[in-house]
Amino acid sequence: MTDVKDAPNRPDAKPVWDQNRPPRDETRPAGTSGWLRGIIGEDRRIYASIAAVTVVIGLVGAWSTADDIARRGGVYDVSKPLFWDMTSIFVILLLTPALLAIVRRIRREQTASVRIALAVVAIVVFSAVHITGMVGLRKLIMWLAGGDYDFHLSLATVLYEFRKDIVTCILIGGTMWLMEGRREAQRALQVMAPPPAAQPPSTPQTIWLRDGARSIRIEPRDILWISSAGNYIEYSLADGSNHLIRGTLASAESELSRFNLARIHRTRLANLDRVSRVQAKPSGDFDLTFDSGHTVAGSRRYRDSIASLDRSDASAQ
Repeated sequence: MTDVKDAPNRPDAKPVWDQNRPPRDETRPAGTSGWLRGIIGEDRRIYASIAAVTVVIGLVGAWSTADDIARRGGVYDVSKPLFWDMTSIFVILLLTPALLAIVRRIRREQTASVRIALAVVAIVVFSAVHITGMVGLRKLIMWLAGGDYDFHLSLATVLYEFRKDIVTCILIGGTMWLMEGRREAQRALQVMAPPPAAQPPSTPQTIWLRDGARSIRIEPRDILWISSAGNYIEYSLADGSNHLIRGTLASAESELSRFNLARIHRTRLANLDRVSRVQAKPSGDFDLTFDSGHTVAGSRRYRDSIASLDRSDASAQ
């Protein structure tokens, strides 16, 4: 790969399709993790659904509590019940990505006893964090408002909250389980769908890269991989040549995905049509070997990008 230390000294160059693009160098895969990177793409629907239902339940619960107090002769005041419920819901929503991650972990597990053990541990940990976070948040808000909050800590109080957390975990986890199952079924249907008709060979497609006043023409099938190099992207071709072009990897990915170039690493695209071997690592990462003999590394975060290659290897065996 070309050394890019002297990249700023090279003449400005841009792919002809990469001008006036935002300076971002990575697209985030949908649902690649349960944490911050999970809150995008398809996962956003899960979080939005859970948040909407949870907030509605909290509002209804607060109004119902205020009504019950008024019926018993008290003063109708929805502010306090609403404060208690909303602080609880806020902590629950912060824990939602972790719940989605454990649901996905449980779905991958084949042994029923392990699934049950993971679910029990998840509920206990969820409840402990929820109660601690909820009480801490209430104390902080009341302190800032010049007041005080007493949780009335006792075994009975903790068991009361724990019972509610069990129901909350089951409802939210069950919803996530069903939504994940539906998404997996949709993906399976997409895999089973017939591939689009190939373009006739009489109409070859080429890519033009602008290098100063000179334009370079390359064919997509000659690309092995494309790497990010600071403000540049480097095209590595099957003939051993490299072309350093000013641009972003995200733009290259958007333009070249139709040629089966896919993201396999935060800083790398690979031409899956030229891959002859996939070598998995214990960590979940992988190495791709091209038909030219070159090998590049891929990240487990982008394992879904080479799912078609995994299926091909399985069929060949």
